[in-house]
Amino acid sequence: METACAGSPCLSFDVIRDNLGDNRVDFPLTMFLIAGTQAERALANNIIVMKMHNLHKTIKKDKDEPLEDDESESESDSDEEDPEKQPELDCFLFKHIGGVNRIRTVAVDDKQLAASWSETGTVNIWNITDALQQLSRGEGEKKPKAQEALFSFKGHQAEGFAIDWSPTCAGVLLTGDCKKNIHVWQPRPEGKWHVDQRPFTAHTASVEDVQWSPNEASVFASCSVDKSIRVWDSRAAPNKACMLSTEDAHSSDVNVISWNRNEPFIVSGGDDGMLKVWDLRQFQNGKSVATFKHHSAPITSVEWHPTDGTVFAASGADDQVTLWDLAIERDVGSSDDIDVPPQLLFIHQGQKDVKELHWHAQIPGTVISTANSGFNVFRTISV
Repeated sequence: METACAGSPCLSFDVIRDNLGDNRVDFPLTMFLIAGTQAERALANNIIVMKMHNLHKTIKKDKDEPLEDDESESESDSDEEDPEKQPELDCFLFKHIGGVNRIRTVAVDDKQLAASWSETGTVNIWNITDALQQLSRGEGEKKPKAQEALFSFKGHQAEGFAIDWSPTCAGVLLTGDCKKNIHVWQPRPEGKWHVDQRPFTAHTASVEDVQWSPNEASVFASCSVDKSIRVWDSRAAPNKACMLSTEDAHSSDVNVISWNRNEPFIVSGGDDGMLKVWDLRQFQNGKSVATFKHHSAPITSVEWHPTDGTVFAASGADDQVTLWDLAIERDVGSSDDIDVPPQLLFIHQGQKDVKELHWHAQIPGTVISTANSGFNVFRTISV
């Protein structure tokens, strides 16, 4: 496990896909991230493009002791590491007006773009290509610079958190706000976007998260404080586009969702601390196909494993990151008194108030999480 601090807390970040290859397992490792700060003063916030490199497996105190099934391959006393194996962090910062509620990045043609939701109610799109290239050359710059947004949209009537780039249509963006509205952005020439002023409306309270379908270009899902999860077809008129819905998906706010890339599943996490898996083939009956109660506080992030269709990760306000595998069943004859679900693979602790997590699609089994106390990078033998 490695840790890093970006100064002010970062509520949100995203992993930048790089050209260093897939299935990287040999140390030292390198990864690129983008994050946004939540500073107390609106003008003190930044977007941070990061290069974490020289990441090594941390050394166990007893090198001859085998790893346990529930143990991270990186648990150790980092103070005993070789100085030459200390992790390094290079950054490129540019100023952002208002705290960054959520940030997502995507590659479009030869550009790396990022979209940020500001607490001021504005959604900005940034071209971070130059910053990424400088970091790749080892030319980090920690003094914040002024950079003009490529495009800004102030049409939302309030701030928001929901945002997602389409995985099937380059440059298409989805945003949802705390006034229950969802807008679809269509790219136009010369770095502009057309945002339909007619919002997608069916939710009755704040839209907390949105996710494009991984394989159907016009379909997306959303979740809300109104306790519902909805599936939409963006080809329809916005006021008629909600095609499927489960009204009481959770007993309170539904905070986050993730759409499985390999199976017709959506996983959701709510203020009730519950994790639920929904089979879209049975979505209309309003019953999840799996429900897990382990976290003792609201779920703050969920994400399916990039290649394993049965594995997902979750984080909660109880300072835990958990990894789950739906393929595991309780052993025949085992005690029903066991509190831990058999699908729970691994628990990572040590961060305060975990806000968001992501798998690194190019470094198998690696999870990055952000919290008020900074970033953690870890990899277990469980996945």
